[in-house]
Amino acid sequence: MKVFSATLFLAAGLYAQIPNPTQQTPAGSPSSDVPQPIFKVTVVSRTIPAINYHHRTGTTKIDLRGTELMPAARGTADVASNTGATRMTIRFEKLDNPMRFGAEFLTFVAWAITPEGRPKSIGEVVSKNNDGRAEIVASSDLQAFGIIVTAEPYWAVTQPSDVVVMENFIRADSTGTMEQVNAKYELLQRGAYTVNLRSKDAFVSDLKIPLQLREARMAMDIAKAQGAERYAADTMKTAEIDMINAEGFYRNKNVDLKALETNAREATQMAEDARIITIRRQREEELAAERADAAAREKAARDSAAAEAAARAHADQMRAQADADRKAAEQARLEAQSLAAQADKDRQAAEAAKLAALEQQRRAQSDADRARLLAQQAEADKQQMREKLLAQLNMILQTRDSARGLIMNMSDVLFDFDKATLKPNAREALAKLSGILLAYPSLKLAVEGHTDSIGGDEYNLTLSEKRAGAVRDYLVSQSVQSGNVTAQGYGKANPVASNDTNDGRAKNRRVELVVSGDVIGQPLTQPPAPSSSLNPPPNPQ
Repeated sequence: MKVFSATLFLAAGLYAQIPNPTQQTPAGSPSSDVPQPIFKVTVVSRTIPAINYHHRTGTTKIDLRGTELMPAARGTADVASNTGATRMTIRFEKLDNPMRFGAEFLTFVAWAITPEGRPKSIGEVVSKNNDGRAEIVASSDLQAFGIIVTAEPYWAVTQPSDVVVMENFIRADSTGTMEQVNAKYELLQRGAYTVNLRSKDAFVSDLKIPLQLREARMAMDIAKAQGAERYAADTMKTAEIDMINAEGFYRNKNVDLKALETNAREATQMAEDARIITIRRQREEELAAERADAAAREKAARDSAAAEAAARAHADQMRAQADADRKAAEQARLEAQSLAAQADKDRQAAEAAKLAALEQQRRAQSDADRARLLAQQAEADKQQMREKLLAQLNMILQTRDSARGLIMNMSDVLFDFDKATLKPNAREALAKLSGILLAYPSLKLAVEGHTDSIGGDEYNLTLSEKRAGAVRDYLVSQSVQSGNVTAQGYGKANPVASNDTNDGRAKNRRVELVVSGDVIGQPLTQPPAPSSSLNPPPNPQ
């Protein structure tokens, strides 16, 4: 498990995200028929730890505690990461009424915050018995995240407000490696409505009315204040029908709570959709208005230029008429002066073009020189890394440099006789090698098994494959990425010595580990071409 410390920064720019309903709407002249919410903004910043829940670490326990806004609140979370999903059970206690933070806040929402600052709703935190206790069971496709709880007007919001009332912290038994990660995390600015959003609505503030129904009414009011009845009329009509049905269930003496909550939640979601559609269309209108203004300004500029051109043409015509009576010599002199001026202008333009071309040539040469130096330095760094790695590998097993990469040799004495079982000293050497591979995660390793010529082709090929596979499997068991290690058996196809002698056959019975990768200036390993095998006398593997 890795633990990340994610620093949260608040900013006005929202990266094209739809604002939370507690944020100020885009600036502009208020419409006479659409109420415009105005907000008083308070900006805060804070830091929370985010945890990487690796899928093989089992269940991780973390705690949640209240911020300065709700200091008495407490919570615990059991988080288990399985393949494809992270499942969590979060329990809360000593929760306050969210309306104490403002009339627009009716509920709490739990969020998962990635180290990159991306929020994702986990679920609504509701104290069903109004005793300050709540529990949610949820799953997420995220693997690394922190958990916060914010006060919201309703459950369907798409981005957290800055009213952060709880956040997770690492318990003493939450072990792991700390790693600092800078993350930009945006909270939507808190605001208080100053126009008619059902001022002090007794329906919304009445705790005896089901929360889902009160949230739906708040979502409808906020969407209408945003202008959704104009910009998303069809969606609002659907929301209003759901709202009417929900309120009808509430007024019925025998309240069908499940049907009420279903219709209320649908009304909330449809109202939020209408609000998002409205904001997008308002932005589209603003952009269209800006484009229209730009087009009008451009047309006015063209008209002004045309008028100035016409005025200049008329003045030229009048001067030409006045000069018509001048003597032919004076006209010739004026024409000669005009030609001389044009020639001087052309000369200056040519000189400027020449200077610009020379400057461009100088910059291009400078860029080429800089690129060449960087390439030379990169190649030198790769060579130095290659030499360093060769020295490290030689301390583990005999290693040689080649065009294919750095080749480590494991003789058959590191395996049990005629088997693919690794001996203890072989496992010790491979454990050391795995530490080096983990330090250089971009390195690739090709494990190639070889035998002498004793025995049949199929037997030798199978034994070489098993020995190569045993080396690969052990390295993977030492946390080396399986995608970085390949295993291949070649049997007796690639001898390095004559199979006519015991010494030669001993050299041919080997496993070679070819280390390669761009970091040491060598492309990925390619399998060696088969070579003709030598005819050996009988000898056991």
